[in-house]
Amino acid sequence: MTFESILYESSDCDSPGPPVHDTSEEPEYFRDLNLGQIVDAITAEKAEYDLKPLFHAPLRSAPAVQYRHDIMKDLEQEPRLEVVRSFALGMRIMRRQLRNAEQFHDTYQKQRWLLHAAETYCAAVDALSEQLAASRPSARGLRDLLAYLDAYTGSAAFQSLALESRALASQLADIRYSVLLTESSVRVEKYERESDYSLEIAATFEKFRQGAAKDYRVALPSPLEMNHIEAKIIEFVVELFPQVFAELARFSLEHHSFADPALARFDREVQFYVSYIEFMRTFDGSGLRFSYPAISTDPTSVHARDVFDLSLALRLLPDRQPVVCNDFALEGVERVVIVSGPNQGGKTTFLRTFGQLHHLAAIGCPVAASEARLLLSDAIFTHFEREERGEAMRGKLEDDLIRMRDILARATSRSIVIVNEIFGSTTAGDAAFLARQIIEKILELDLLCVYVTFLDELATISEKIIGMASTVDRENPAVRTYKIVRRAAGPAYAVTIAEKYRVTYDDVKRRLSTMVLP
Repeated sequence: MTFESILYESSDCDSPGPPVHDTSEEPEYFRDLNLGQIVDAITAEKAEYDLKPLFHAPLRSAPAVQYRHDIMKDLEQEPRLEVVRSFALGMRIMRRQLRNAEQFHDTYQKQRWLLHAAETYCAAVDALSEQLAASRPSARGLRDLLAYLDAYTGSAAFQSLALESRALASQLADIRYSVLLTESSVRVEKYERESDYSLEIAATFEKFRQGAAKDYRVALPSPLEMNHIEAKIIEFVVELFPQVFAELARFSLEHHSFADPALARFDREVQFYVSYIEFMRTFDGSGLRFSYPAISTDPTSVHARDVFDLSLALRLLPDRQPVVCNDFALEGVERVVIVSGPNQGGKTTFLRTFGQLHHLAAIGCPVAASEARLLLSDAIFTHFEREERGEAMRGKLEDDLIRMRDILARATSRSIVIVNEIFGSTTAGDAAFLARQIIEKILELDLLCVYVTFLDELATISEKIIGMASTVDRENPAVRTYKIVRRAAGPAYAVTIAEKYRVTYDDVKRRLSTMVLP
């Protein structure tokens, strides 16, 4: 039986064998959406596994996402998560022992560390097989792994490795020898039950003990690698027990590469789930929620409740600062969200949240929302403001236009486009004209788009567009609430200010009616 991956089901692979979906290169949109910061936080404690590439590549289908959801849900159960953690610890110890076997110079020490590693590996695999079976996982990926483990641990190759490593370790542990030291020589002989004089001396002085005494001994470092004297002693021991060390040499030759590639791959890939579960648990007690989103390739119903920007939350939570959550919904023909409102009101944060949700959903992770239904897109494109670069030999407006042209040339009806306040370098009239051309092209492509702009009139172009606005405190318009609500921005903000200073139409009319004209 074969087992390819705990991250990818077979139907998500282009060819037989382990899939090669992960890439070390960050997607272009990571920078704009602060996803790099989020992935850094998720993987910070697991650098040895090189997990970042696993968080870069979106999946292709809803069943592939569901495959990961099922495994993540199973592993969220603490007993099952502890089984995986124990296996990871065993594999980590094994790798350290193998590094010792490679780095040390003495042949016999290298062979003994290889035997140590084999013992550790067999114990870790046996424990994983037994404990995972006892936990009765329901996810297909874990059940497939369990079936593979059952076949692998029952195979002649694994049984031979386990039995030989245990037997050989036992024989080495049974070796007893005496070292006779003089001023100029070292003799090694078989142990013949000679008296242990250290015990006799300790017993003699025991009657003088008057209580605990301060220990004046200095702890000196004890390097793992043998020095030349220890190595020479081992050579004498080998002469006394040639058969055991001949078996050790044979074992090292036959089992120099004993770890199963599928289980080594599992050891790395399962950390994708473990690291994300541990990351979500850092938010326990904050009131912020994660959920498994419903995933679809149909954009006619995209919505989420209580969403928040993960990168912002990571900065605010250590100081117990509140994190504002928002909702959004696109139904039927609605495809474009025009977000406007006062500056510093949370519009860009909302954009980032929207993009973060869709990327994390596409890699099969729970998202920062109490409930969500999201689009499994074929690509995410972002257009955020860039600093003008002299070497580019073009102005900011030209750069904005070229970048938008490239995005719209690559986008399809299943893409997501996220635009943050462009054309700020030109006049309001030109900005409105250019933005309208872009919006019309987006509507023609029928893709999903969130567009932050001060041109709130863009929300009236088509029934496919909805308006959302950042809001302010009704009593003090200078105070931002960071809530993004579904309504036109300009009038709402203006009405709030007008009400604050009592200059609404009704206020002015009332004043005029009470005025006494000369």
